Amino acid sequence: MTAPRLSRRSMLAGMAGFAVLGGRSARAQSTTDVTFLFINDVHACRTRNGLSPNCKEEGKTDENLLRHIRALNRIGEASWPATIDGAATPLRSAGERVATPRGVVLAGDMTDDGGGQRAEPEEGFQILQFSRRYQRGDGEDEVHFPVYAGLGNHDLDQDGPKGEVDWYRRELRDYVELNHRPGVFFKPIAPADNYDVASDCYSWNWDRLHLVQLHRFGGDTNKGAASSLGWLAQDLAQHAGDGRPVVLFQHYGWDTFSIERWDPTAVTFDDEGAGPPHWWSEEQRAALLDTVKPYNVAGIFHGHEHDTPMIYNRGGYDLFKPTAAYLGGFGLARVTDGFMDVALGEATDDGGVRFLKAMSKPLG
Repeated sequence: MTAPRLSRRSMLAGMAGFAVLGGRSARAQSTTDVTFLFINDVHACRTRNGLSPNCKEEGKTDENLLRHIRALNRIGEASWPATIDGAATPLRSAGERVATPRGVVLAGDMTDDGGGQRAEPEEGFQILQFSRRYQRGDGEDEVHFPVYAGLGNHDLDQDGPKGEVDWYRRELRDYVELNHRPGVFFKPIAPADNYDVASDCYSWNWDRLHLVQLHRFGGDTNKGAASSLGWLAQDLAQHAGDGRPVVLFQHYGWDTFSIERWDPTAVTFDDEGAGPPHWWSEEQRAALLDTVKPYNVAGIFHGHEHDTPMIYNRGGYDLFKPTAAYLGGFGLARVTDGFMDVALGEATDDGGVRFLKAMSKPLG
């Protein structure tokens, strides 16, 4: 007989009063060699009777997610690419077998529509679909590595019904908390070293690499969110003040789509507009970069735009964005004491991978 499923809300209620283990630094190690996977825009799309509107036409199907998961799970069978489209890559790891990833980090839009809302507040179909595919497990239909969840606009922007307007946002935040916030009596699947209860942003350490999950974006206050910038400043001062490399994960980037503004002439948001920003403002971007400026930020990994793999630089920061996960996209990163390699790729129909772009940079 199958045991009854314990809801996240019931579990969280039973955890009331536990203490946060924030402020626990990883011990400095003489050698850092960290490999991890990075994904964005899963857009789990299941509903009671199939898929949300347009999801099938856009490729947001469970079949495509399973193809993506097979590729992630088999990444250890691949080698870092020595060539891409016939041209030599700059990767220091070129030709070497990919090491077992420490985890999979996600930069938002886990679900297509606020977790898969229902008319009455109730656990959504889409967050259930996401959790059954992108929560660490041993089956062929689930990811075999720890998954570090991140929320995007499709997870957080949708309002619930009257009187329960924040219900679905809270459901998605509960999922993040359950998977990453450690307590005295509860150890989550992928524990954070520092968890901000107000914003649900969190950080952790692999060797001397410091990683930070910022969800929609660092400093977000949309839809009642609490700004994470104060927490981020304290986190970096405590965990990265010694100059160790830092990588940031969030949903919005500095690409054309992420920074578009309202264009009254075209009556749409685009890169020619000078009106209000669609997603986040120049002032918000500046506030985030001012917060991280004193630290050794090796890269910012983001999502939001679905179709184009991107490696680019803005304001002296290197940014990385794979294609959407439902399209097969992923990023592969390796950080050592001396360099960082990043390759962007996509799943192939046979469960393998093909690489599309690559970059290597020295670290010191």
